[in-house]
Amino acid sequence: MSKKLDIVLENLKIEAVAAEGKAIAHTPDGVVVFVEFAVPGDIVDVRLTKKKKNYCEGRIIALKQPSEQRLEPFCKHFGVCGGCKWQPLPYSLQLEAKQQQVYDQLVRIGHLQIPEIQTIIPSDNTTFYRNKLEFTASDKRWILSDEEPEGLSDAQRCGLGFHVGRFFDKVLDIEKCWLQPDPSNEIRDLVKQYAIGHGIPFYNIRENKGVFRGVFVRTSENSGTMVILCFASAEKAIFGLMDALSEAFPSISSLYYVINAKLNDSISDQECILYKGNDAIYEEMEGLRFKIGPKSFYQTNTRQAYKLYKVAREFADLSGDETVYDLYTGTGTIAQFVSSKAKKVIGIEYVPEAIEDARINAAANGIGNCEFFAGDMKDVLKPSFIKEHGKPDVIILDPPRAGIHPDVAKVILDAAPGRIVYVSCNPASQARDLEVLCSKYRITAVQPVDMFPHTQHVENVCRLELI
Repeated sequence: MSKKLDIVLENLKIEAVAAEGKAIAHTPDGVVVFVEFAVPGDIVDVRLTKKKKNYCEGRIIALKQPSEQRLEPFCKHFGVCGGCKWQPLPYSLQLEAKQQQVYDQLVRIGHLQIPEIQTIIPSDNTTFYRNKLEFTASDKRWILSDEEPEGLSDAQRCGLGFHVGRFFDKVLDIEKCWLQPDPSNEIRDLVKQYAIGHGIPFYNIRENKGVFRGVFVRTSENSGTMVILCFASAEKAIFGLMDALSEAFPSISSLYYVINAKLNDSISDQECILYKGNDAIYEEMEGLRFKIGPKSFYQTNTRQAYKLYKVAREFADLSGDETVYDLYTGTGTIAQFVSSKAKKVIGIEYVPEAIEDARINAAANGIGNCEFFAGDMKDVLKPSFIKEHGKPDVIILDPPRAGIHPDVAKVILDAAPGRIVYVSCNPASQARDLEVLCSKYRITAVQPVDMFPHTQHVENVCRLELI
């Protein structure tokens, strides 16, 4: 094959949905080909983009015969924006693929012994289901295939939207996003137009110059909207933007800004300055009220979070006499959700601001049997900590995508709680960790939950019992 991979494979039939959101086909001589944006049953011409010893990757250049199952994408940005890649795939097939993904990671790849996987819990909403989005600003937005860059003014080159694929400095300007409910789209549009109209320079990500860097929008089903505007410097015009935004959207109950002069966009280590309104928004769940600040972690699909937490509580199977450790507790949502059925709950989380919110939440909810501690999990969860705060009867953990540190796994094994409930957003890292934990435990229940329709991502909850 050519080194430039100037190769087109004609009339490939897409056979199934595969890993990482791609679909799978085979060449006549049996070579596996992974294809993005394809649906089982499609017949396509594919231009190869990668060739390895055992497989190839490619993109569709001609849809010769669409599958009977193929749907028309509802978003105009489909295929360029990196999100919602499964729009052409019926939701029932998305759920089947996610269920299969859990099985493949735990059994086929992980070689774990598990009971029959329970049927995946679908999302009530398949659009406008997110409560948080981050839009990035760029003065050199992604140029679409039907545009002539030479004919665009500086203002027309500005964009506010999402990163394109794997390019750190390429931003697709978004006209309408189907992920977050109103007033998310309207807020983004006003911010963009005001910044352009009042000469606030959009940030150049590659050269690290400019002023306007982006905007976070957090919506709540109960208590308004939070907006966090990000700038590289405190120019006078940014305050006019915030005033205009506050006046146009009375539903913005919490308006912050961040001055971030460093090279990356993360605000986790930056001060969030309250400009107008309340310091937080709130969500409610079974009568519990959860404070969400600008840096707080909260599951991004609110309604599915409730279903997820109910599964975790059911798997914990508490009688009221247990000491529960909730690791990676965030703002303490799971800890408080299970607290009425436990003797004591200990929550640990890396982000100090989230722990402060957890303490405030527990106090506001009249919960007296929860304690929260901030710090890196591998540094906090040590034998001395367990000796001081009591041996856990049940451990619930909901770690980041990377899973748990080996030191944390060792402490959990040494503590030997009767049950472990492992909530994961990445079945691959979960399977790796379960292999370690299964030296002392057996998996007794597996429940996938769909938090992110139209994507390949899936949450999975496993219950482990001490052998």
